[in-house]
Amino acid sequence: IIGSIGAVAAGLDLGKEGPLVHIGSCIASLLGQGGPDNHRIKWQWLRYFNNDRDRRDLITCGSSSGVCAAFRAPVGGVLFSLEEVATWWRSALLWRTFFSTAVVVVVLRAFIEICTSGKCGLFGTGGLIMFDVSNVPVRYHVMDIIPVTLIGIIGGILGGLYNHILHKVLRLYNLINQKGKMHKLLLALSVSVFTSVCQYCLPFLADCKACDPSFPETCPTNGRSGNFKQFNCPNGHYNDLATLLLTTNDDAVRNIFSSNTPTEFQPSSILIFFILYCILGLITFGIAVPSGLFLPIILMGSAYGRLLGMAMGSYTNIDQGLYAVLGAASLMAGSMRMTVSLCVIFLELTNNLLLLPITMIVLLIAKTVGDSFNPSIYEIILELKGLPFLDAHPEPWMRTLTVGELIDAKPPVITLSGIEKVSQIVDVLRNTTHNGFPVLDEGVVPPSGLANVATELHGLILRAHLVLALKKKWFLQEKRRTEEWEVREKFSWVELAEREGKIEEVAVTSEEMEMYIDLHPLTNTTPYTVIESMSVAKAMVLFRQVGLRHLLVVPKYEAAGVSPVVGILTRQDLRAFNILTAFPHLERSKSGQKH
Repeated sequence: IIGSIGAVAAGLDLGKEGPLVHIGSCIASLLGQGGPDNHRIKWQWLRYFNNDRDRRDLITCGSSSGVCAAFRAPVGGVLFSLEEVATWWRSALLWRTFFSTAVVVVVLRAFIEICTSGKCGLFGTGGLIMFDVSNVPVRYHVMDIIPVTLIGIIGGILGGLYNHILHKVLRLYNLINQKGKMHKLLLALSVSVFTSVCQYCLPFLADCKACDPSFPETCPTNGRSGNFKQFNCPNGHYNDLATLLLTTNDDAVRNIFSSNTPTEFQPSSILIFFILYCILGLITFGIAVPSGLFLPIILMGSAYGRLLGMAMGSYTNIDQGLYAVLGAASLMAGSMRMTVSLCVIFLELTNNLLLLPITMIVLLIAKTVGDSFNPSIYEIILELKGLPFLDAHPEPWMRTLTVGELIDAKPPVITLSGIEKVSQIVDVLRNTTHNGFPVLDEGVVPPSGLANVATELHGLILRAHLVLALKKKWFLQEKRRTEEWEVREKFSWVELAEREGKIEEVAVTSEEMEMYIDLHPLTNTTPYTVIESMSVAKAMVLFRQVGLRHLLVVPKYEAAGVSPVVGILTRQDLRAFNILTAFPHLERSKSGQKH
């Protein structure tokens, strides 16, 4: 929060929208678990949220609330979570996110009413509509579809180019940031100084424009906001480039979106602004400050949209300010590859429903063009950070690879017995980071024709449940199965659903190491399994659509001496990058398909 306030106040080319999404998610996560680990609130009802599914739902609600607070777009926040944040959507999550954004809007409205006197700075101005263009008559004919289509194509091309260059810049920044805190500080300081120098010096390149005699009180502007900054101009004149640069990013967007102002800005000033913010947008994101991508992309897109509107002149019926809105939407779709949520967010930002048809066309064209070049900027950032985020669709080459081949490239699977020794469990937990372990039963009655002693897959046990059993000291002196009443006395379903503890927090004596734990009551006996001959593409679709964390691979044929489980797949194993690392020949075949 403090970093975002400082970065925005410093005039850097970044927005508060991205940090607000993170802030909303962090608040939701902290509330769900009762606060940080060292100062956690022990209220009993909070334990119902301390499980994976509810925590994931709370974080989704927090992210949608962050978008709502940033853009004052409640429905857009819900759709943003549906389109971008949640990898697994449930119908109950729809009304929960909607309720969260509704609360945000009510609170925002209440504070706006309190702050109308100006004692809260700029917060109380503007109401719930950030960039209101509702007073602009939207008139367009069939021929106007041509420039609208052109905006979409340009947005897709520029969005793909922006993603490509930003990818290279972020790789460079990662190398710089790894060198230590001083390098991070110097990088952020250099970008801040460069931004300030450009914002102050570049307006000297612009020519002064005479004020309209019909606006003697507002031109030139007195105060922080307004469309007519005098800067270095004589009385009765204003500097249009200073109007765009020496103001907040929000006001800069409002200036470019301004309607019925065909001569207010010079094309040269808009061009300088566009080039500058393309450079700043590439070098600012990635430095050691909280930053978002929404506002920088809106600034770039609105600038080239307005330039196109100026170039069209009298050949179009659409206002220059509306061209700026369409340009901003096209670049966001070309870079972020969102459609439905972006469309609703822009409608809620601009309060002009008549823009809906052409906004939809622009978004769809820009996304389609951008997809032909590279992934969305979010996927690029996730890849750079190494986060295990699965693509929505498997790669074509995944159809030729089986999960059995994938398992063969991994270390052998670590299994546990149904009644396991405490020392073995402690050793496994301390020496691995796995979150799930197959549980096998030995000595079961085998199918006819097999050996006298067979091994059977009983199910899957989570790391959290193993740690809980150790914490509860649920030890047995002899190797035996426990009764149902023993389990009910020791464990509650709330405890079993809670987040895992750490093995380092568990103290086990040498005598206890020789005891046993019956894992049968804590084991999920119906885990999702696939045959080793299944293609990776099918396994990936199953994994993503069901929202799994582990997927067991079983052998195609049962035979004497064959383990009932071949291996276990996680999200990391199904990432395209990791598969190509293990199978380099697939990279070559992938390149051959492109040619």
